[in-house]
Amino acid sequence: MKRARAALLPLTAVACMSAASVARATDRAPAERATPEVDRRGVSPANVPAAPSSKRAMPDYDGRGAPPTTAGDVALWIPRVALFPLYLVSEYVVRRPLAWLIGTAEQNQWPSVIRDFFLFGPEKKAGVVPTAFLDFGFRPSFGFYAFWDDLLGAGNHLRMHASTFGPSWLQGSIADRIPLGADGALDLRVEGIHRPDYVFYGLGPRSLGRDETRYGVDQVQARPVLELDWWRGSRVLATAGVRAVRFRDDACCDAPSLSSEIRAGRRSAPPAFERGYTNLFQRLELTVDTRARRPASQTGARVEAEIEQGNDTTRGGSSWVRYGGSAGGYLDLKNNRTVSLAVTTLFVDTLGGGDVPFTEQIALGGAGPMRGYLYGRLVDRSAAVATLKYRWPVWAFLDGTVQVAAGNVFGRQLHDFRADLLRLSAAIGVESVGAADHTFELLTGLGTETIEQSARVTSVRVLFGTNRGF
Repeated sequence: MKRARAALLPLTAVACMSAASVARATDRAPAERATPEVDRRGVSPANVPAAPSSKRAMPDYDGRGAPPTTAGDVALWIPRVALFPLYLVSEYVVRRPLAWLIGTAEQNQWPSVIRDFFLFGPEKKAGVVPTAFLDFGFRPSFGFYAFWDDLLGAGNHLRMHASTFGPSWLQGSIADRIPLGADGALDLRVEGIHRPDYVFYGLGPRSLGRDETRYGVDQVQARPVLELDWWRGSRVLATAGVRAVRFRDDACCDAPSLSSEIRAGRRSAPPAFERGYTNLFQRLELTVDTRARRPASQTGARVEAEIEQGNDTTRGGSSWVRYGGSAGGYLDLKNNRTVSLAVTTLFVDTLGGGDVPFTEQIALGGAGPMRGYLYGRLVDRSAAVATLKYRWPVWAFLDGTVQVAAGNVFGRQLHDFRADLLRLSAAIGVESVGAADHTFELLTGLGTETIEQSARVTSVRVLFGTNRGF
């Protein structure tokens, strides 16, 4: 039941402020409305015009005068000017509208109204919540997230998500979740997607923004997922399954289709595009995180490692292994206001010959590293990224984030890695804290071409979403 209620928190983020603050405001009201005292002359102070005042100059207590301007003072203007557009977005697109919505929700008691509308049953163990996901550059999607806790027995939880944007854009997933003690769960998942708007700019670090093409995908995936939390923020995830992928000729979004560019001889077909593939895979993820859960201090270290082995069953001899991870350090400045620096490297290599389908290679952007790019903007056989991030609490269920990253994709084993082939990515936004089943995120970001190509900004990303899966 707790997980079911937690799933609603991100969507109703603006409607769940504490009633206690309303009560405190009510308690203050009589004092604020009290009649002002009348002085001995019979004149109310409220009727006496205030004398004009000016801000008092700061006294020079030590007699040394104003400190001289230093090189550091001048250097501070560089990040101030560079981050000014992000500040405008954070202040006038995120913070002020959010503050107004939270205040309105508190005054009108939205939390109880929304909870009673979307949750069912005397114990509120089931519910249906609307979702929306807009990642400008892709088609938007609208749908619902549904849950039913203790279905057919105590501890058995059903999760379902479906979304659409017309008959050419369909997505659905369903999971039966079986808890394994207090710190683990086994999910049995089936997922499918049919959409026409994926992007492909070419393989390698030098792909250009003007080389955009689009392609469609039909994909079905079935897998069990075992997840165990074992120490502080540490966890183990293991999964295995089958993923069938077919690529479609139709495309959208005012960009040439990849199929038409291949037929015209202007583009070579990426691996597996013309035939599709069926991937029989197994995957293991290990995370070691020294930090305890919030509100404990977030100073610490985090190491993530992953390995996935795949086989194309539609083409004998084609198999590959994907591996890599990240390592990061975190410094809690105060009250969970955290600065972090992480380095990520990812690789995919063939086993026994054959090609790696391009959609199984390393891709940057989207929800992964380099968030200023759409998912699939950068694709190749390896990647290296360094990310500097600042995260701070905005509300009980929301955090603000600012991040800057430098990195790119490269050929096999980073063999063409060079500093002038790096790209820059910057993003700012807010995201939900808590249940991973149902998330909320608002983000805007920028991405550049390589330093070799003058680091021109060619990617602008704006994202608003309430759900992307379980």
